[in-house]
Amino acid sequence: MNKIRVAVIGAGVFGRHHLRVLSQSLNATLVGVVDADPERAAVAAAEHNCLTFATLGELQGNVDAAVVATPTSLHAEVGCELLESGIDVLVEKPIAADLASARRLVDTAVEHKRILQVGHLERFNPAVAALRKITNVPLFFEIHRLSLFSPRSLDVDVVLDLMIHDLDIVLDLAGGMPEEIRAAGISILSDKVDIANVRLSFPGGCIANLTASRVSTERVRKLRLFQPHQYISLDYQKQEAVAFTVGGNQQIGFQPLAVIKEEPLRLEVESFLEAVATRRSPLVPGADGLRALEVARAILDKIEEHSKIVTERLQSLT
Repeated sequence: MNKIRVAVIGAGVFGRHHLRVLSQSLNATLVGVVDADPERAAVAAAEHNCLTFATLGELQGNVDAAVVATPTSLHAEVGCELLESGIDVLVEKPIAADLASARRLVDTAVEHKRILQVGHLERFNPAVAALRKITNVPLFFEIHRLSLFSPRSLDVDVVLDLMIHDLDIVLDLAGGMPEEIRAAGISILSDKVDIANVRLSFPGGCIANLTASRVSTERVRKLRLFQPHQYISLDYQKQEAVAFTVGGNQQIGFQPLAVIKEEPLRLEVESFLEAVATRRSPLVPGADGLRALEVARAILDKIEEHSKIVTERLQSLT
């Protein structure tokens, strides 16, 4: 396919990763970078041999697509301006900070017939792709995503920062929305929720337990899935998955899933470039990002309800 001209909006941590991958892609021409900090933009541009643009308006006519790696609060504003300019967009997760903004992004993409892909990176993890091939009737998920504390992404709760990766995977594999949500969470080192535990119940009896923390002493990225006669254990970080299957005579078989390891971000970007070139719907369209955000916001509402109950109890003891 012809090379796609791409710019990156935001030269922070995520933006720099996108710049690196795009600069190495055989299917893209990295045109430039936009950042609110001109000095940071200049450093990034020099490192990746591209231009700096002072405004989004300067991109029109110069690029075909853009990656939005700004703070979440700016996703809708930046993304909609790009889409309205005829530029296809890959927006980092979560799609937006609130549902109204997310819907505006999705509607703007439809109105202007533009590609809108959401950066749910784990969808491109080779181990997840292997898991998806053998998932048939998921009955129970147990997922842990733990991180060391970092000042990065403190503009959003841990549910939107970390757990939303796993929410997207569960929603995709479960094939629908939960009918019941139970959740609890607390703030520890920031004014947002830093650790959360969630239980999702789906029609048909599937249950998902998810724990996310950004105040852990170790980094953990693991998923366990149970379905009839089979248990699958997946390690996102190692890109490894193994299946334990009960066969005839109650014999248990152990088999690693076939996984060809690759950087998920590279796969995500190449998938986006292909969608731009072919005009086919991306693997993670805006509607999927909106779906994950709807569940994430509902979880945060449940956490707030639980927090009020705990506060009332503590006050009654004083």
